[in-house]
Amino acid sequence: MKITAIVLRKGGHPRKGRGFSREELKKADMDRAKALRLGILVDLRRTTLHEENVEKLREYLKTVEKPKSKTE
Repeated sequence: MKITAIVLRKGGHPRKGRGFSREELKKADMDRAKALRLGILVDLRRTTLHEENVEKLREYLKTVEKPKSKTE
C-alpha cells in the first residue's frame, strides 16, 4: 500500500504530490531512511509542511508498526 502526499496548487486546489517533504517526515517522527524502507515516497525538493500529510503519515505508521510483544 503506497500513500501519497497532498499538495495544494495555486488557487488552493489539491493534487497528488510526488512525495512527502522532509519537514512532514520530521514532524511525524520518521527519518528519510525509514520512510524509504516502508515504501513512502520522499520529495527532497519540497519545503512545505501540510498538517493533513503529517496526520496521514501518523495514521499509516500506526497500521504498519506492530506493538512489541512482552517477553516474560
